Amino acid sequence: MAKLTKAQKEQGHLYDPTELFDDRAGVQLVKKLSRAKFDESIDVAVRLGVDVRHSDQVVRGAVVLPNGTGKNPRVAVFAKGDKAKEAQDAGADIVGAEELVEKVQGGWLQFDTAVATPDMMALVGRLGKLLGPRGLMPNPRTGTVTFDVASAVREIKAGKVEYRTEKAGIVHATIGRISFADDALVENLAVLLEALVKAKPQASKGQYIKTVTLSSTMGPGVKLNPLTAGKALATTA
Repeated sequence: MAKLTKAQKEQGHLYDPTELFDDRAGVQLVKKLSRAKFDESIDVAVRLGVDVRHSDQVVRGAVVLPNGTGKNPRVAVFAKGDKAKEAQDAGADIVGAEELVEKVQGGWLQFDTAVATPDMMALVGRLGKLLGPRGLMPNPRTGTVTFDVASAVREIKAGKVEYRTEKAGIVHATIGRISFADDALVENLAVLLEALVKAKPQASKGQYIKTVTLSSTMGPGVKLNPLTAGKALATTA
């Protein structure tokens, strides 16, 4: 068994890791447990009552957090003509068509999110093996395949986060930074959880939101009460 670091021992005296906290108390505790000298991200891991081995129980989507994430995501847009100009004017970091596809095929992946117009997807589809495993493939379900590229870019820059259940049925997302006000973090968490509840698959049975855990980049996990987290009550179908 690995030995605890000095910081971990100190943190262990500050709280009971098995206790369930309400949203605000959880946010405050995560901040208290932060020991890094940089502005850590605050992340949430939500374990859902779904079986992702069945395609109809995969939860995937996107939501714009009202207070942003504290990050400035790099956005690549696959578009041409007027749509390329709209993307540039909206603040996209790189815009292109065939030449951008070739650049990515060559191994260039210096972006956090990709947007594409529907007419570009025949070309962008060639990048599936590169972008898919990294969660960068444009997808209509997350609003990243659209002719309204300007709105898509602005939403991403404003704090839009994509979510998708992993193999264990867990959704990971960033809801802000240690420097954010408590109210801003609590509101971002509530908006994310509300989106997850709305995205609940019909095939999901029993308790839907099973666990909710907050943590900072370098800090330990703090468990929230899944029945009251985000004021989105777990439901039984």
